[in-house]
Amino acid sequence: MIKILAEKIHDNRFLRLVRNMLRAGYLEDWRWNTTLSGAPQGGVVSPVLSNIYLHKLDDFAGNTLIPEYTRGETRTRNKEYESVRHAYRRARKSGNHEKARELRRRQAFLPSVDCADPGYRRLHYARYADDTLFGFTGPEAEAEEIKQRLTAFLRDELRLELSAEKTLITHARTGAAKFLGYEITTQHSGASGRKRINGSIAPRVPVAVIKAKCAPYLERGKPAAQTALQNLGDYDIVAAYGAKYRGISQYYLLAGDVHRLSRLRWVMETSLLKTLAAKHDSTVTKMAARYKATIETPAGPRTCLEAVRIREGNQKPLVARFGGIPLKRRKNAVIIDRAPGRDPYPRKEIITRLQRNRCELCQHSGQVQVHHVARLADLVYPGPGQPAWARLMAKRRRKSLVACPPCHDQIHAERPPAAIPATA
Repeated sequence: MIKILAEKIHDNRFLRLVRNMLRAGYLEDWRWNTTLSGAPQGGVVSPVLSNIYLHKLDDFAGNTLIPEYTRGETRTRNKEYESVRHAYRRARKSGNHEKARELRRRQAFLPSVDCADPGYRRLHYARYADDTLFGFTGPEAEAEEIKQRLTAFLRDELRLELSAEKTLITHARTGAAKFLGYEITTQHSGASGRKRINGSIAPRVPVAVIKAKCAPYLERGKPAAQTALQNLGDYDIVAAYGAKYRGISQYYLLAGDVHRLSRLRWVMETSLLKTLAAKHDSTVTKMAARYKATIETPAGPRTCLEAVRIREGNQKPLVARFGGIPLKRRKNAVIIDRAPGRDPYPRKEIITRLQRNRCELCQHSGQVQVHHVARLADLVYPGPGQPAWARLMAKRRRKSLVACPPCHDQIHAERPPAAIPATA
């Protein structure tokens, strides 16, 4: 790790800091243990160091493996397919429709190109953190050769070992490769389908994922109420269900069979209605009629469950929704995080307030002092009125107040003698 960092960073103090961090050890059951390998788990800098370390793998895949195992512009045409196609055209011209239909059916079962073309190879590479995927168009023997070269590079250059259980060579048409929670397969429509999708890559939702996500909401195979949520408000219950369903469904919108998540929606929706029914001592049907709503989406109107929390004043009500997400594939789906806004509240650091050199009570500039109270409860005064400085501190919920010397003297004059605190 230090050797890789030293290629671009020439600050020995920084390298020494990273080296000491990697050798700092770890605590387990409040006992210190030495670090033999790896970066500290959960450390802020660990993901960055991991990406820097695996950048060597990216260079090896992009500059060595891909150029060597990528050749040819297009596959050569299938001679048998071409002969059948020309025979079909001659039969149509001659008016022999019966023979033309037979040739057409035969043509549908033949690939238009030579799938075993020795002059055509393609190798693609993708990595996210420590999860990598190689997509190779070619024979299994060459795929095994790529795996051996990759294993040797990781062992000799990066001192890493591939996991034998997870590093597999999978035929994309008969099997599925697992990558980032998806199943990656190759589409094949057959004779009666659309042949133009043959060979295209299709991410799918694993059946095991749907079963695992449904399991917490099932009891004896049927949706059940979540007793842990019954003491919450209606808005909080709907928001809890909606957040979990929204996260799962939006993550799998890239899948071609995202419609499979309709099973998860039914299970979670029924569990949600049963939870609300148990809370209000009612029925699922009445809860569905009470919280049902229709919203507009890019794919048209969709029904969902909606709970509203009314707030005081002119503030907009809070709305929690479950569902309303069209389960249709979005090839270009991206996660758009909300841009962090500016903090609407002023900063409360005492140094910043002192640097203004302004009295927070009379707003005059000049020399200032700080008045302190031990507790906010000390601001409660007996009698009919409360001083302006006490009201200001209570309103701001601060135990300190920056004031000019005259205002500070007035504060001490108005305080009860037994409760005058130390000041700075």
